[in-house]
Amino acid sequence: MAVAFEMRFEGATLEQYDRVMELMGLDQGDTSPEGVVFHWCAKTDDGIVVVDVWEIDEQFNDFAKEQIGPFSQQVGISPPVVTRYEVHNTLVGDAAANHPGSFVRVISD
Repeated sequence: MAVAFEMRFEGATLEQYDRVMELMGLDQGDTSPEGVVFHWCAKTDDGIVVVDVWEIDEQFNDFAKEQIGPFSQQVGISPPVVTRYEVHNTLVGDAAANHPGSFVRVISD
């Protein structure tokens, strides 16, 4: 079962988020970490919110420990408030492949 993680970064900016994505090598939109199903980020009244859907908890936990945490700290972002959800359903429309900033991983047998 897929799992979703809502991360609320109080006081963070979209510019800091963009820098973290760059440091992780995810700023070109042509790659994604193994196990990511879905990712989005938006500005909020008090910072940013990031929502990830992963195949399993361990993939997110490892990525958060190895990349999200250290790179966020490096650019001055405080640790987020994280809420975990078990995903009942996901839907990704055809428009996702053409949306600016999107990535699509091609899975081959």
